[in-house]
Amino acid sequence: MAYIHELPGWPSMTWDLASLSSLLAEVRHRQGHLLGRMENLGFGLRLEASLTTLTSDVVKSSAIEGERLDAVEVRSSIARRLGIDAGGTAQAARDVEGVVEMMMDATQRHEEPLTAERLFGWHALLFPSRRSGMRQITVGAWRPEEAGLMQVVSGPMGRERVHFEAPASDRLAQEMETFLAWFENRDGTDGVLRAALAHFWFVTIHPFEDGNGRIARAIADMALARAEHSSERFYSMSSQIEAERKHYYLQLEQSQRGDLDITPWIEWFLQCLGKAISGADQELGNILRKAAMWQRMNETPVNDRQRLVINRLLDGFEGKLSSSKYAKLTKCSPDTALRDIKELMGKGILLQDQAGGRSTHYLLKDN
Repeated sequence: MAYIHELPGWPSMTWDLASLSSLLAEVRHRQGHLLGRMENLGFGLRLEASLTTLTSDVVKSSAIEGERLDAVEVRSSIARRLGIDAGGTAQAARDVEGVVEMMMDATQRHEEPLTAERLFGWHALLFPSRRSGMRQITVGAWRPEEAGLMQVVSGPMGRERVHFEAPASDRLAQEMETFLAWFENRDGTDGVLRAALAHFWFVTIHPFEDGNGRIARAIADMALARAEHSSERFYSMSSQIEAERKHYYLQLEQSQRGDLDITPWIEWFLQCLGKAISGADQELGNILRKAAMWQRMNETPVNDRQRLVINRLLDGFEGKLSSSKYAKLTKCSPDTALRDIKELMGKGILLQDQAGGRSTHYLLKDN
């Protein structure tokens, strides 16, 4: 069976709007409900929610491709760009800074035209060393002929299975010109549907030697920001895709091997988006919990070391907090760590874990 980009009529993809209408309406309702809830919060809380969402988006989009980024570095890099004091001064690595800058450009400047030059810039940010792993690649340009066939394969050597083969390099300039013209056309197609279509279309063209998945998801986020007329991000599509990674690749493969009707892909995308928006309600609860904690800290000021540890606990501290971990995290002596902890307990911010064990651990007090 031919790949979708080899079919007569490509790239004029179609979908059954009637079968998608109820799902689209539900997603739009959830979207509006979430944005309405966030609108009722203060600017500071919305900014914190956006910081958390963008951090998750960057980390999870890279995780889909098997790359693990340090979440603390990512958060620090985004916070600096948003003008937020995130507590701590983690210096982000060059690869982290590049991914963050790409995502921020896509969402914060979503109304600016998407051009080939802008995509080349994003690609260069993803690969500052001009290498993908140990392999040197062409950066800031479409995939060259000498790169050979672009295939998605799995399986052991000699028994590989080809899941997808992208268009040949000599087609890329025209393919991308058509795609970019459509993306900027604003033809009246619902913005959420446009995000689903843009994601699929771009990743099918696969115009770069590497990084196509991350750029496709950035383009989808850009389309969603346009649909909402807002640069503030309160849900992470990439987080939900990462949670459904197996189905994500399966749905892409099935649609890329199908006909020009991509209704199944759009249906999957909308379902995934709906789950991402629903998951943001839980994250909103965490943001409000943080706000209550910060209010308590404003009433009973804490020092910089204590603030750093509290922020780490609020962001999901791995394991349990002990005085030795406190000392290591804040680079202070064990005596200073214990004194800080006792102060926080006295202020009703920390409490001792009653679970017991070989060493004493501490938890944030919920109220």
